[in-house]
Amino acid sequence: MSQDTTYKAAGFGATVPRGTRPAIVVVDFSYGFTDLQYPTASEATAQMANTKRLCDIARAKGFPVIFTTIAYHPGEIETLPWLKKATGMRALVEGSRLVEIDAATGIQPTDPVVVKKGASSFFGSTLAALLTGANTDTLIVCGATTSGCIRATVVDAVQSGFNTLVPADCCADRAKAPHDANLYDIQQKYADVTDTNDIQSWLEGL
Repeated sequence: MSQDTTYKAAGFGATVPRGTRPAIVVVDFSYGFTDLQYPTASEATAQMANTKRLCDIARAKGFPVIFTTIAYHPGEIETLPWLKKATGMRALVEGSRLVEIDAATGIQPTDPVVVKKGASSFFGSTLAALLTGANTDTLIVCGATTSGCIRATVVDAVQSGFNTLVPADCCADRAKAPHDANLYDIQQKYADVTDTNDIQSWLEGL
């Protein structure tokens, strides 16, 4: 039995309903994850360009565009368990360039920036409140990295009550294998994995 057949037989991979009040969450497209001078970064030029295209359309239609960034106070660095495992993240200090959103995303002054301390954009943040306050019914998740903060955000989005879409060409990772594997798993269990053109057509039709 093939992998796809196994998942289908188990009842995975159904299509996610799409509502009429979408929002875009752009996860961690900060310089620490996009500028290759930093060891925590990955190549994301094309993914940011695709994300910008979707964000521009969403904004023009009055739909929320929300960015997230990981930023630590110096007093947190020696204490938080994640920074004992993922030691490279210690460089993501509040006020540094690494935690600023990359200008290539086209971020606007009106776009909220949610500061987080872990992988999921929802954990310990105001994201759920922002989305609920905007009556969001469908969430589009873009950003980095696919196998880390994108996956964690998507899982929490579904668990928070949002139908979720992931344009694969808006997501970046440091290696192809974890990128592909996590997109496959997301598609089977949590969200619809699609692309920029599909999301653009849907947004423009709303």
